[in-house]
Amino acid sequence: MTKQPPNRSPRQGLNAGDREQLNAVETQEWLDSLAYVFADAGDNRAAQLLEDLDHYAYFHGAPITFKQNTPYINTIDVEHQPAYPGDAELERKIRNIIRWNAVAMVIRANKASDGIGGHLSTYASAAELLEVGFNHFFRGAGAGQDRDLIFYQGHASPGVYARSFLEGRFDEARMNRFRRELSPEGPGLSSYPHPWLMPDYWEFPTVSMGLGPLQAIYQARFIKYLENRSLKPKGDAKVWAFLGDGEMDEPQSIGAIRFAAYENLDNLIFVLNANLQRLDGPVRANSKVIQEFEALFRGAGWNVIKVIWDGKWDELLQKDYNGLIVKRFELLVDGESQRYAAFGGKELREKFFNTPELRALIDGWSDADLELLNRGGHDINKIYAAYASAVKHKGSPTIIIPRTVKGYGLGESAQARNVAHQVKKLDFTTMKNLRDLLELPLTDDQVEHLEYYNPGEGSPEVKYALERRAALGGTIPARKVEYPHPTVPNGEFYEEFAKGSGERTVSTTMAAVNIISKLLRDKQLGKYIVPIVPDEARTFGMDALVPRIGIYSPRGQTYTPVDSGSLMAYKESVDGQMLEEGITEDGAMASWIAAGTAYANHGVPTIPFFVFYSMFGMQRVGDLVWAAADQRARGFLLGATAGRTTLAGEGLQHQDGNSLLQAYVVPNLKVYDPAFAYELAVIFEHGIQRMYVDGIDEFYYVTIDNENEIQPPMPDDGRTHEEIREGIVRGMYRFQASENKDAGLRAQLLASGPAMGAAQEAVKLLEGYGVAADLWSVTSYKELHQQALLTQRRNMLHPTEEPEVSYLAAQLSAENAPGVLVSVSDYVKLGADGLNGHLDRKLWTLGTDGFGRSEAREELRDFFEVDARHVVVAVLYALLRDGQVKGDVVAKAIADFGIDPERAAPVLR
Repeated sequence: MTKQPPNRSPRQGLNAGDREQLNAVETQEWLDSLAYVFADAGDNRAAQLLEDLDHYAYFHGAPITFKQNTPYINTIDVEHQPAYPGDAELERKIRNIIRWNAVAMVIRANKASDGIGGHLSTYASAAELLEVGFNHFFRGAGAGQDRDLIFYQGHASPGVYARSFLEGRFDEARMNRFRRELSPEGPGLSSYPHPWLMPDYWEFPTVSMGLGPLQAIYQARFIKYLENRSLKPKGDAKVWAFLGDGEMDEPQSIGAIRFAAYENLDNLIFVLNANLQRLDGPVRANSKVIQEFEALFRGAGWNVIKVIWDGKWDELLQKDYNGLIVKRFELLVDGESQRYAAFGGKELREKFFNTPELRALIDGWSDADLELLNRGGHDINKIYAAYASAVKHKGSPTIIIPRTVKGYGLGESAQARNVAHQVKKLDFTTMKNLRDLLELPLTDDQVEHLEYYNPGEGSPEVKYALERRAALGGTIPARKVEYPHPTVPNGEFYEEFAKGSGERTVSTTMAAVNIISKLLRDKQLGKYIVPIVPDEARTFGMDALVPRIGIYSPRGQTYTPVDSGSLMAYKESVDGQMLEEGITEDGAMASWIAAGTAYANHGVPTIPFFVFYSMFGMQRVGDLVWAAADQRARGFLLGATAGRTTLAGEGLQHQDGNSLLQAYVVPNLKVYDPAFAYELAVIFEHGIQRMYVDGIDEFYYVTIDNENEIQPPMPDDGRTHEEIREGIVRGMYRFQASENKDAGLRAQLLASGPAMGAAQEAVKLLEGYGVAADLWSVTSYKELHQQALLTQRRNMLHPTEEPEVSYLAAQLSAENAPGVLVSVSDYVKLGADGLNGHLDRKLWTLGTDGFGRSEAREELRDFFEVDARHVVVAVLYALLRDGQVKGDVVAKAIADFGIDPERAAPVLR
């Protein structure tokens, strides 16, 4: 395009009126020309022409402002709506039955147990959105590779249960156990979607708001990953995520939307239920939240479909030649809209149609007629059109934004009211009105007793619902675990790590990478290994894997990397195996969840290893870790550069002394803090066997540090490797016994992870004070503590039987391990302190309570009082308290080591 000024007609000499008239004529000519293009060449040609004009105008300096919003009307106009394929009347009856049963279930639960909770209003707003999907779009397991994954809006669970009741999957007794999961009469129904509680039903926990959208994006991406790596046949599966407009304020809800567009995830569909209300009131009372989200998602590269007005509004729009209603729509704010939904036709007439021209459009309409002007999210024709368009769209993810009414149909106490989310009960009159609105054949007595309504398996409604589900691959939600159990390497595969590193110094982080590298080469298991890093592959020594297995990219590598030709060249490929997620621990964790649940969602037993800065792990992604536990994810989380004193120089927000404690609280998360490479190998072998062969729903958090040390061989002291392996898995074993069996002063030192070096040095120093110390490697305080608690519980509940002895108590009994007990850890003391009360004497603990510092390792260990000197002092003090030495012995050691007894404790500094 040559940049020459466009020809300009001189307008000088025209007065303002003439100029305005000329502008109007000119505008009409352009509109007529565009109308001709529409009629002659169609919509696409008109769009192309407008785009060319836009480029031309911009090139020549026209001050064009980019607009992220389209008018506040439906994206798909009535002329482009496809015909509805189902029996609309029968589907209406089905929706009415489900609406009633959902409400009855929640109210019955609260009558039986006041305050048990439940939600009525979310499903009331989303019924049409879900039912159109159930009847025409959501594909079940029978669809094979085309099976859809669906993230249901958590608060809408009563409606999903009510549909399953209609389908015959739940009986009345189970419906009556909503939120009553401990009943001796049988299984209940969990409050929200929880796969841990209903493992054959729910697939994804979604009520921790914000996590559903994020996980849905990475699930959609992982489907592409599996397909591009030929681990899953290519299909047309979609990931649907039903979200609330208030939920979108959570950072995780929108944090990865640009990533979804970059990855061209056209298998992803968000349905954003814009009922304009969050828990306490309007989402955006003074503006329009739908327009806000349209701009946000369009700007991020998504296909946006708005479903704002129902078909009744089309009658007015088609006779509104001057666009007055569209202009009035633009002036609406959500707070005003809520009043119309709450107060009905009279309010709409007085406040919306507020000019003579607008009132002329509704001339002859009664208030009852105006009541029929509804929101698009309750019009199945509009919803179907949006869904049909979304599933056909290619090249980018789609968000559908339907406008609905929270508490729709629930009467004056709930519909569009600020209190709608908290409503758990409806009075008899409201329930009678609801029955009449839903046209259900229930007597007043049945209404009063909140009876469910199911017309029976031979009824048209039930037959239709089941036929539609059969055509789409079966009833849903349904979680079915079927996968080929892989052949995993046996102990011989890991024997090289049991031999130690000889004279070579190796960190446990590098040992972990070496084990993963070897697993990747295994002919049976290698294809299932999924290494995941946020943006630290080189930090963790994983860069050597990049040229070998490649980083996954759906675009491949369209450039020549700057390190091309080197052995460590950066390599991206369509079938790359590593997921390098950039600086996003949340995104990487969502990828790990997708990989860790693929055994259930896709029948592919992928084994994810997510390697991250340990301080940015449990502390940052704890909510996602809990969600992973709920949905029975499997795999390994590796907290690299672990420990509060190993990461020299980094300081307060990088040094990790608490992740083991944070990981402890997740019930099905195994937590290990190994000190040596062979321990790490044993833990990996054990975990893969249990999770992927034995099928146990657990996952593993394993710390690995960055301190290069000579890795010792597995002890060869008469015990078999199998005995030591058992100790590693169960949480502790004697690493080395003192050769001085006749010493008068004895101690048992417990150490783990990075603290092992200080303990080994302390054993030697203690000899100078006449103390013989055995050294134990504690791989998991959690395993020891939980097994001790189970033993304690067993003994308490069987008081007349011989008490059992826990593994911990047996290992550290005074008979088996004489002397005082002292532990040292690079983590807070509370982890080890939990063992007290389960031993026959006190365990004295050293740990790293307090904030980190930017320093070198030696100074950090002195600061936190976990170096060898402080271990020795702790042992001598324990002997003092046990009456075996005098105080001056301890004082001498303090002086010998130059320890200032008056300095403030680390936790106070």
